[in-house]
Amino acid sequence: MKSYEIYSAIDPSVVHAMLDWFRDNDRNVYKTAVATLAQSRKLRPVFIQKKALPEQYAWILKTLQTKSAEAIGEHLMQAWLMAGNQELLAAFCDAMGIEHDGKGSVTGELPEELDAAKLDAAVDSLMERFDPKIVTVYLQFFNLQNSGGWGALSSKLESDERLKLA
Repeated sequence: MKSYEIYSAIDPSVVHAMLDWFRDNDRNVYKTAVATLAQSRKLRPVFIQKKALPEQYAWILKTLQTKSAEAIGEHLMQAWLMAGNQELLAAFCDAMGIEHDGKGSVTGELPEELDAAKLDAAVDSLMERFDPKIVTVYLQFFNLQNSGGWGALSSKLESDERLKLA
């Protein structure tokens, strides 16, 4: 899946959590995202900023669901996952044996293949410890990091009912 396809299938509460996190922790990223998305739709950012927050969020989500917003959508989600969900990322990397900086940022090379048995155990553990919606989104975006995804992860995302986006 591409990022705009993920946003089309995602539970809006995940996007709201992401946007809330940016507004609370890195308002500049939020403002830049609104400005970039507004510009891509040939709108002035102030047009969006004047809307009530629920309307802003709805407009942002709708815009992130367009193919033209693919790059900004992927960047936003990655930034939120890397900064706001470090414990989840680190737990996944630990479970998969992927070298990271202790915060979930990969320090070495990503593996060419993911071990299916390790992946099953990792998903089970993550689903118990973290919000399943965020786990699902993370795994979807992690799979984007390898051209064509990883076979084991793609299969898991397609077959495991717990990992459905909506």
